[in-house]
Amino acid sequence: MEEVELCFPQLLNASCRRPEPPQSEDLLINILLFFISVLTTALNLLVIISISHFRQRSTSQLHHVYCYIINQQLHSPTNLLLLSLAVSDFFVGLLVLPIEVLFTRTCWVLGDLVCALYFFLPVTLISASVGSMVLISIDRYVAICDPLHYPTRVTDKLVTVSICLCWICSVLYSVFMLYDHLKQPGRYNSCYGECVVNIAGDVDLVVAFIIPITVIVVLYMRVFVVAVSQARAMRSHVAAVKLQFSVTLTQKSELKAARTLGIAVVVFLICYSPYYCLSLTGGSILVGSSTEAFMSYLMYFNSCLNPVIYALFYPWFRKAVKHIVTLQILQPDSCEANVL
Repeated sequence: MEEVELCFPQLLNASCRRPEPPQSEDLLINILLFFISVLTTALNLLVIISISHFRQRSTSQLHHVYCYIINQQLHSPTNLLLLSLAVSDFFVGLLVLPIEVLFTRTCWVLGDLVCALYFFLPVTLISASVGSMVLISIDRYVAICDPLHYPTRVTDKLVTVSICLCWICSVLYSVFMLYDHLKQPGRYNSCYGECVVNIAGDVDLVVAFIIPITVIVVLYMRVFVVAVSQARAMRSHVAAVKLQFSVTLTQKSELKAARTLGIAVVVFLICYSPYYCLSLTGGSILVGSSTEAFMSYLMYFNSCLNPVIYALFYPWFRKAVKHIVTLQILQPDSCEANVL
């Protein structure tokens, strides 16, 4: 009989069987995942640099409110929330995806403790990403539904504290979900050379999906209704004085609000629903299995789409990217450049 190749030959029956070398299809998938990893890292890095470097703000309160309605400009609190989202998605592309690609079809040789710490990373980052999206939905809800009180209710200090709490809760949630695995690394491994953990699907389903998506959908639906009603009211008022230019601008703002909010919710559902719908079929998900790997990659892909949805729709970001790519940010006082 052909000799079975083991991950740790010296352990004989205690060692896992070494996975077969990747086929052509697997190689293409790995190349695609590597490309997504690079793209995710690059896009989110552009968001981080754009928000961190450029300081220009609106000086008019009327312009401050109106730009929120038409999604033309982000202000400091929203920028901080986008920065938190971009940071979590950046590390997903920089650390999580490459490690997933490298160790999907190979033996785990880094030990049980590193295995436990490795799964701690993506759970924390995904939780922080989802939490940032919830905070963004709350921010936009206040900005559009109560724009006059927005500057006093949503301050930089409040947003900073909220972001810190979001990341702290993400870490605590990861500790809670992986407590058994962190306490006794390798307890779910069937042999040496394997790296799997067991996550309580019921708790993860409620805390990481049902509650956040309910908040996001409810708030975005409210924001959408208010934005459309405001746009129609402005259009009716403008129609009375027959200003065709403003009518066109209002129609564009209505379509832009519908498109941005709709895409944000739909993409989140598409990327996250398969993973959590799978958990509905059983009490837990065996992390490390091939089925779970595909679902995880789909969730990670949302980190690539987030900067597209939350940043590329804004003209200021495209102008900021132009300054970054052309190295204009290296010039003195480039942080004061007009990117509005």
